[in-house]
Amino acid sequence: DLPWPGLGVGDLFHRPQATVLVTVKGVDKLPVKGFSYPIENAVPFSLDSVANAIHTLFSEETPVVLQLAPSEERVYMVGKANAVFEDLSVTLRQLRSRLFQDSSILSSLPLSSLSRNNEVDLLFLSELQVLHDIASLLSRHKHLAKDHSPDLYSLELSGLEEIGKRYGEDSQQFKDASQILVDSLQKFADEMFNLYGGNAVVEVVAVKEFNSPLSRKTRSILQASQSKNENPYNLAYPYNYDYSVIFNIVLWMMIGLALAVIVISYNLWNMDPGYDSIIYRMTNQKIRMD
Repeated sequence: DLPWPGLGVGDLFHRPQATVLVTVKGVDKLPVKGFSYPIENAVPFSLDSVANAIHTLFSEETPVVLQLAPSEERVYMVGKANAVFEDLSVTLRQLRSRLFQDSSILSSLPLSSLSRNNEVDLLFLSELQVLHDIASLLSRHKHLAKDHSPDLYSLELSGLEEIGKRYGEDSQQFKDASQILVDSLQKFADEMFNLYGGNAVVEVVAVKEFNSPLSRKTRSILQASQSKNENPYNLAYPYNYDYSVIFNIVLWMMIGLALAVIVISYNLWNMDPGYDSIIYRMTNQKIRMD
């Protein structure tokens, strides 16, 4: 009986097969069903190492690794499941054209005070469209949710933050957008949970702002100046996954060779040349015959 509301009862040996992480920027709290707890001193985080580990360990299978931030026009997908999500609208131009199609969410969402002619409102609605398209594509390819490889979804939504900056957090547009977002997230969580047969974890991180600014990694076609990568702390180089295997092979081989040398040396030292050695035995017989 813990007073902290961030833990739930579950089977330790029945791990979830998929993790869906949705980061909502611009708000401290969202009334979404489930366990919740506050996050203090939120800092920027990245799941690139987790995505690379999944891709390395399950490269021959079909893991779904999808990282998406529509506001920054970037998508990161690895694995053989790329063919399913390659038609997913990612850039702002693609998302805007997707919204005005017949099968978009504009026909089913109550826009209330939001407008279809405002760029900020369209950015917010386009992010909801991405959630709908991901669940729709996965429902048409249910074999990806039935395999034995883990799946990872990391989605970043910043449309609500832009609405708050444009209209203000006390505006009717911000209130309507917050309610629409809560309903859409709840529907998306239920769909993903059902697609994986209840074997998935859906997490929503609501953060007002990060303590340190996010920096985007860019590439330059110009020749970069080579700088000396000095290590002032004299740190050791990072070990890879094969280090423990190689260490055990070398260790036990050295121990085995050392024991073999000791046993052989002991037997040679206590050997009787007249009885234990076939060389001396044949020499003595030859001498007696002569």
